[in-house]
Amino acid sequence: MRLVLSFAALFLSVILLQLSSGGLGPLDALSGFALGFTNAQVGLLGSAHFVGFFVGCWWAPRLMGSVGHSRGFAAFTALGTIGILGHTLSDDPYVWAALRVAQGLCIAGCYTVVEAWLQAKVTNENRGRSMGAYRFADMGASLVAQLLISVLEPAHYASYTLLALLCAASLLPITLTQASQPETPAAPRLHPALAWSRSPLAVAGVLVAALSAASFRMVGPVYGAGVGLANTQIALFLAAFVAGGALSQFPVGWLADKFDRRTVLIWLSLAAILSCVVTASISNLSTTGIMLTAAFFGLTSFPIYSVAAAHAHDFAQSHERVELSAALMFWYATGAIAAPWLASVLIEAYGPPALFVMIAVGHAGLVVFGVLRSRARPSATDRTRYVASPRTSFLVGRLLGRMRDRDEN
Repeated sequence: MRLVLSFAALFLSVILLQLSSGGLGPLDALSGFALGFTNAQVGLLGSAHFVGFFVGCWWAPRLMGSVGHSRGFAAFTALGTIGILGHTLSDDPYVWAALRVAQGLCIAGCYTVVEAWLQAKVTNENRGRSMGAYRFADMGASLVAQLLISVLEPAHYASYTLLALLCAASLLPITLTQASQPETPAAPRLHPALAWSRSPLAVAGVLVAALSAASFRMVGPVYGAGVGLANTQIALFLAAFVAGGALSQFPVGWLADKFDRRTVLIWLSLAAILSCVVTASISNLSTTGIMLTAAFFGLTSFPIYSVAAAHAHDFAQSHERVELSAALMFWYATGAIAAPWLASVLIEAYGPPALFVMIAVGHAGLVVFGVLRSRARPSATDRTRYVASPRTSFLVGRLLGRMRDRDEN
């Protein structure tokens, strides 16, 4: 029972944290518009978030090793709360960018603590169920977070205060649990070249996944406002993307386990290109049509990271899984830092459809590279099982490693 209560506390902290962080990105975009920020400055906020996220992924395991799980979580939550509340003290976009770095640190650090705690408590018997519940809590809260902007007034202190309260509240479940803190795992070594040596296509796949997800979620409100969507409709637009991505995991996982994963990546990218072309080229698309294309875009682009990761692990040894997962996260974070700013600059120069043109070009490059890699070497004979991979921390590989090896033992 104590284990169940411990997991419940972790999941409640994740839900509150995701509600806070997931609502901040679109709120910042709409608030930036209200305050007269340029599109490039709005995109900079999204890029700054991922700068903090990347630094946090590297720093969090080391801080956690020094002060423990609960204190580490408290420190990162304090950073996140400061990062949100600081928005009410200044209207300068570069100050906001610095505050978004703090919020990115918070997200990476808190997820590192949660996943280290889960890794220490789960067993092989309950690992699958625990990860399923964890992903349900995370994705469900992310979906609801997108809808928050329909009720949050842009550039208003009350909106940021509410998100700060949610961030601070995430501290309560994990610090008040009576379950003992686990031992701190060693931080994984970061070897980005490992991912490229095992699968260049996987590196390309996670970069394109970052290009799609980071630019859409951070700059999507810029597109929505540019095509005349109201705040409520922008909330549904972003939520449709998340819902499509959540619904895709099972069918895409089945396809990725049954067919060559390079072929699955290619067809997913072709479908994503189709949704981008429809969205960018049809100027009089109805609101319902926009929502459907967003959902289809999420369905086709969201699982690309997991398929690419599974393909990379097909060519890795069991002892490489943790470091390989961290390397793939490194490449994802690298792409996610650049994508929002680049998307916003293109929107400034060419209009809202440029967002989807940029994403379509990225997927087209993945299609071409996938065809070339298919000819370069045969697919792996002994394949790991497909696992829906969260992009949350460098430690998530410890949670997923044994799930991938289950069929090999």
